[in-house]
Amino acid sequence: MSVRVVIADDQELVRTGLRMILDAQPGIEVVGEASDGAEAVLLARGIRPDVCLLDIRMPVLDGIAATLALAGPGVEHPIPVVVITTFDLDEYVYAALRAGARGFLLKNAGPALLAQAVHAAARGDALIDPNVTVRLIETFAGSAPASSPAPPAQPIEPLTPREEDVLAAVARGLGNPEVASELHISLSTVKTHLASLMAKIGARNRVEVAIWAYESGRRGATGASGIGSDPRTR
Repeated sequence: MSVRVVIADDQELVRTGLRMILDAQPGIEVVGEASDGAEAVLLARGIRPDVCLLDIRMPVLDGIAATLALAGPGVEHPIPVVVITTFDLDEYVYAALRAGARGFLLKNAGPALLAQAVHAAARGDALIDPNVTVRLIETFAGSAPASSPAPPAQPIEPLTPREEDVLAAVARGLGNPEVASELHISLSTVKTHLASLMAKIGARNRVEVAIWAYESGRRGATGASGIGSDPRTR
């Protein structure tokens, strides 16, 4: 079955472009469009898509508030949200991820990466554009609003060496299949380690895992310059 997607952006040209790209991807179907966050929330609650693709800067209700309404803590039946925005102009990305977004992409992301993010969100995974992972984390991790819940300085239980490996890979923006390939372990083993890791550090998704890795000072495991030693993040 196709992944059903709702698109929300206040620019009609952007919505049209995203619809054309997604409808051309196998296994994805755009089932609705909204021009602001409030409309997106009402539409999504009404038709229950598999994924919502939200811009952050929208009128009436912005993407952060819409993400909180659809996927934030306490939402009984959350709908996966992927944020797609212009990073250089948007200082609210961190807040959107904290609000429960499962992925983050730039608006110039290619069709393949866009499709990957949608499929990842639909299956309960998450994806951050590997090209901006370092920049995203370093820019926002140290400047979160005071009202944002800070992750614990240390995990409730020590991480195992393999969990540290998985943490480093996830923090670089790698998906589960890539982590499995890099660490030479099975996909199910990656999922097991990731679930345990998330429980120990109190993360709701792999986006928060990446942020926690930076905020907790685990830079040595991810390269001398911090998170993102993978060449695709440079």
